[in-house]
Amino acid sequence: MRTALISDIHANLSAFEAVLADIDARGVDRIVCLGDVVGYGPDPVECVDLVASRCEWSLMGNHDFGVLYEPTNFNAAAEQAAYWSRDQIESAARTDPERGRARLDYLNRLRVRVLMDEEFLCVHGTPRRPINEYLFPDDAQNSPAKMEQIFDRFDRACLVGHTHVPGVFIDDPDFLRPAEFDNLFRLEAGHKVVVNPGSVGQPRDYDPRASYAILSNGGAEATVEFIRCEYDIQRTVDRIHAIPELNDWLGDRLLEGR
Repeated sequence: MRTALISDIHANLSAFEAVLADIDARGVDRIVCLGDVVGYGPDPVECVDLVASRCEWSLMGNHDFGVLYEPTNFNAAAEQAAYWSRDQIESAARTDPERGRARLDYLNRLRVRVLMDEEFLCVHGTPRRPINEYLFPDDAQNSPAKMEQIFDRFDRACLVGHTHVPGVFIDDPDFLRPAEFDNLFRLEAGHKVVVNPGSVGQPRDYDPRASYAILSNGGAEATVEFIRCEYDIQRTVDRIHAIPELNDWLGDRLLEGR
């Protein structure tokens, strides 16, 4: 079984379409989304519809929660983007009530955690706080108690998003970036890992290309391949700049991958 792991699309349709095209070319068996379909970007309605039609399931990210309910602990730009995204979804529902109800029903049914194939725990943040808690690369060295508590909450592997930084936390503990293992990580028996596929729509590892991963699971032997995709970043930047309710910085940061 080959599963495309996508996360943190953040309403960036240009990046999402590029990633989907790459996934289709590789002939994966399924796509799953680890949350944050919306927030920040200019195309929330289109991205929700694509996730609903293309993904086997999606998790609830903190921005999805913020758009549906309340954007708590958001900075000013993120909060404003959340309210604008909500307006877009509600406006689309008024234009096409039947499709709008289906879209809102889909968003309301996003799950907080999924145990995929009985061995891969999937959450947006961490197993301790599935929607909101960040697991940063520096935590591997600076927060041993946090790492121990997180690793205690799953048996083999945990798949997360939220930080927008691709890589693998191992149980030494340490954080390994994809370049350190030539973009292909092997899950060894007897060792626990936390895998982050990075962000489709707003990478923050100073590589502006869209990021996702493919999990190949053959039982005891499993691998995760990390993939980067070029996309028309300027198209998204220009779309953000054209929307007064979205801070220009949300577009400018995409050019630097931060």
